[in-house]
Amino acid sequence: MPASCGIRAIWVLNSHDAVVFSRRFPVVEKQWRVACKSEIERNGSSVDSAALLYLPSDSELASSFAERKKREGSVRGFGIRVSQSAEGSDSWVDDPVTRHVISINIIKEEARENYLLWPLVLHMKSQFCILVLPLVELQHFNSYKELCKRSDCGNAVGGVDGSLSSLLLDLPSVTGAFMVAHTIGEIISGDIAEPEVIVNPSPSVGGLLDSLTGSIGISSRAKPVAAPVASSTPSNTSVGAVSLDAMKTGSRQLDKDALRTYISSSMPFGTPLDLNASSIFSIKLNGFSSADLPPVDVKQPAWKPYLYKGKQKILFTVHETVAAALYDRDEIPDSISVSGQVNCRAELEGLPDVSLPLTGLNSSRIESLSFHPSAQVPELGADKQSVMFSPPLGNFVLMRYQASCRLGPPIKGFYQLSMVSEDEGAFLFKLTLMEGYKAPLTMEFCTLTMPFPRRRIIAVDGTPSVGTISTSEHSVEWKILVSGRGLVGKSIEATFPGTVKFAPWQTQKLPFTKSFFGSMAEEDSDVDTEPTNNVVNVEEFLMEKMTKDLPPVDLEEPFCWQAYNYAKVSFRIAGASLSGISIDPKSVSIYPSVKAPVEFSIQVVTAGDYILWNTLGRCPSVAIPK
Repeated sequence: MPASCGIRAIWVLNSHDAVVFSRRFPVVEKQWRVACKSEIERNGSSVDSAALLYLPSDSELASSFAERKKREGSVRGFGIRVSQSAEGSDSWVDDPVTRHVISINIIKEEARENYLLWPLVLHMKSQFCILVLPLVELQHFNSYKELCKRSDCGNAVGGVDGSLSSLLLDLPSVTGAFMVAHTIGEIISGDIAEPEVIVNPSPSVGGLLDSLTGSIGISSRAKPVAAPVASSTPSNTSVGAVSLDAMKTGSRQLDKDALRTYISSSMPFGTPLDLNASSIFSIKLNGFSSADLPPVDVKQPAWKPYLYKGKQKILFTVHETVAAALYDRDEIPDSISVSGQVNCRAELEGLPDVSLPLTGLNSSRIESLSFHPSAQVPELGADKQSVMFSPPLGNFVLMRYQASCRLGPPIKGFYQLSMVSEDEGAFLFKLTLMEGYKAPLTMEFCTLTMPFPRRRIIAVDGTPSVGTISTSEHSVEWKILVSGRGLVGKSIEATFPGTVKFAPWQTQKLPFTKSFFGSMAEEDSDVDTEPTNNVVNVEEFLMEKMTKDLPPVDLEEPFCWQAYNYAKVSFRIAGASLSGISIDPKSVSIYPSVKAPVEFSIQVVTAGDYILWNTLGRCPSVAIPK
């Protein structure tokens, strides 16, 4: 959690712009008012008297939020300056970050006096909007107010002193507010999940064998281990159980009791301490007993409310996600990147410290990295990084990083599609899998999908050189490698020529209301129409426009996939990381010294972002500076 992070207030609004939950923190709010008065007395700064007023009521916040949504065109807003932008509004700042860090002009009901509430971190989850107001200094607040009146702001002057980007860099509390908002969103939606750790079926002996056994390991989402507690009362247990069950079933009713419990425990008096929801709810369900007391001479950290009892071991999993954009064009270079994290579960008794060297952190490959708050990290070395940490309870992310792919794309090739008639297209795939990849790297499965969201498929004709195909109404799926038939120590080429036939086009009227893009539009589609209401938001209208052959510069989301033709690939690779990051289990040390086996595994997957753009069609790309 960033230092000096305080939360003034939290609001949760439903799809009807009504506040269904709110929490204010008087201690932090008092700090804001005292800081404002001190700043005024010290520097003679001017500030609206309304800025020192109490926070808005729920009804004031809801009405002001609805007014902003109407003015900005959607919940998130335009994010860029358009003709409708008014001076002082978020879109006037002309920066896409204003779709996530917003301001609201509050109108006091009794005084009819306007004042600005900023910075409000906006997070949308399920059908709820979560607003978190962090504590910032008055000088930053005034800087944003001045920014809203400038004519020369936005991306064109990004990085210049006084721009929104440089302003947010000085506000670590905004980062903390994002963490709070995302965790509350997970609790509301029931999407609470610990990082995945792969459990090997046999004890680890280190080296290459660990990588190979990791590929056949089983997935385990272990819950935090708590010692049996005799003092837990039935009433407390039942309340907590109902709260957790309601969230896990995906119920869309806001569980206010669970939310209050989490906020009261994770951020007492408005200062976030431990945002691990699993630990918080374990405490509520189980309470504490004398068995959980740490040694007298050791201070127990907030992120480890219980002491582990049982067989000791440590598990590490390097989990990497590959994203790529393959164009097969001379004028546009291919792009590939790796996002990774080192997940850990340390089942160790007491409060030990764990240290280990991370290898493969070559500065030419690693673009950015961050560590868990419990980790102590000295300066980065040439290719090795020592890390010491006091492990929390359960699964956690020890490190996150962004890196380049040291071996090049695991799947290379091209995709071509041309329409030979209005309702028939000819396509060709030519791919090379795992070229330059040596054992123990193993591709466990590989599937390619051609989506056609606005066309209904009638028939597909063609036979791939390897694998099988299947079709649905709006996509063609090519299973190149199936689970159980992995590709190890060699590369293969796969081709798939064929034709796809679509249902005839039908013209239909879509009852869209007027928006900032125009009035009702007539769309072409072969998708069966269904009765809809006449009320749609800007995001839905934008998605419909993305499916038309329109210049992407006219659209709010110009790189939306639906505007272009593409194929996406999903696969899983085991045996080693693509970034080169690794852990030697034999080099892991524990203090005080205990005998605990160390298991290490690696898993590389895609997240739907491995894209082959149609070589014969339009495609989005980023201009490379010369």
